[in-house]
Amino acid sequence: MIVCKFGGSSLADAVQIQKVKEIVDADSRRAIVIVSAPGKRTSADEKVTDMLYGCARLVREGRSCEPLFAKVADRYTSILSGLGMNGDFLLPILSEVRASIDAGAGAHWAASRGEHLCARLVAEYFGWQFLETEGRIIIADDGSVDEQSYTLLSASLEPGTRYVVPGFYGSNGQGMVQTFSRGGSDITGAILARASGAEVYENWTDVSGVFSVDPRLVDGAKVIGEMTYREVRELAGVGAGVFHEEAIAPLLPVAIPINVKNTNAPLDKGTWIVESRECGDNPLSGVAAKGGYSRLTIRKLMLLKSTGIRHALMTMMRVFGVRPSFSLFGIDSIVWFFETSQASEGVLEAMCARLKEEFALESIEVDGGYAILGVVGAGVNSDPSLIGSVSCALQSEKIPIHFLNYGSSDTSLLIGVAEESAKEATIALYRALFA
Repeated sequence: MIVCKFGGSSLADAVQIQKVKEIVDADSRRAIVIVSAPGKRTSADEKVTDMLYGCARLVREGRSCEPLFAKVADRYTSILSGLGMNGDFLLPILSEVRASIDAGAGAHWAASRGEHLCARLVAEYFGWQFLETEGRIIIADDGSVDEQSYTLLSASLEPGTRYVVPGFYGSNGQGMVQTFSRGGSDITGAILARASGAEVYENWTDVSGVFSVDPRLVDGAKVIGEMTYREVRELAGVGAGVFHEEAIAPLLPVAIPINVKNTNAPLDKGTWIVESRECGDNPLSGVAAKGGYSRLTIRKLMLLKSTGIRHALMTMMRVFGVRPSFSLFGIDSIVWFFETSQASEGVLEAMCARLKEEFALESIEVDGGYAILGVVGAGVNSDPSLIGSVSCALQSEKIPIHFLNYGSSDTSLLIGVAEESAKEATIALYRALFA
């Protein structure tokens, strides 16, 4: 049995949904389909999820969401019309959604309706069974998937029945609708693949696999034929956006392979994501960059001699909403990189003052404008010339390196550069290592 997830671009309008049906009908093993909310039809278009978040925000501010929700409803009625479907079954559901948002259902519930409505529509079009994830996928407080989700879903699946399932949401421990982070329909697909014991999890999008570099930066960028779970997670962690990094977790224990494919070119082989691979002549998979980071530098004599101080520092930082993504350690210093959007300048000033007083720090500094580049591959540590190649490539473009982290992961080499140099640095590394 094959579980398929289709992204927003694959469901943006009636023509795209017809393509999805052709793909599903081409293989009888495709028995469970997870859908995202309709995405953009053109670059100037709005995503349904963004409009639904906007509706919740308007209600929270005491304003009417009627004009904006009308645009949401129009997206679905336009799809129905394009598919030649009678929309009577969906109109009452749209009215209920609007009423609940007006009543203050909140951002998580409002955003989840994009996938819910799409799944109801696609299930009707396919003639398949709609399967609700609320109450069946349980999302823990830290955003991870509660193990009982697999049991609940497995018990809900009837042999021989084909299902359409909404992505992106489940329930929290209190039974309220909870969404994953953006792109979380990938996670839903992985959960269903594990719960159903699928042989393959197909992730359908608008590109023919995972690229070794952002194809918008480099003409002729290559699709990676095969990569490991760890490689795709590391690559996604530094900005590659084709597959959600957290969607690997449900599949690791059962080693279900993932095939990332293109809805608009279904015969392309795509990228296979597997438990392990032979590196051979391809030790590296790709290079990517992610900007928007700030740097927090802490110094104190004998800092790391204090038992538990790193944990205590991070616990207090979380009180201020700061959760570091990358860490570096010196004998008397710690450097953390965190997403700048996590805290305002005022919050950071208050946090630094509190940390300095609480832990008697010699100094604590925050500065912004950084990007993290990752050179990713299962054979990263097997190439003794890699650091030299990276340094030379960036030096040739006169791009300073703010840090280099090699050895903490056997799958990635991380480089810190100024955010304004991220694109040039990515191109330089791709040309030096992959071209």
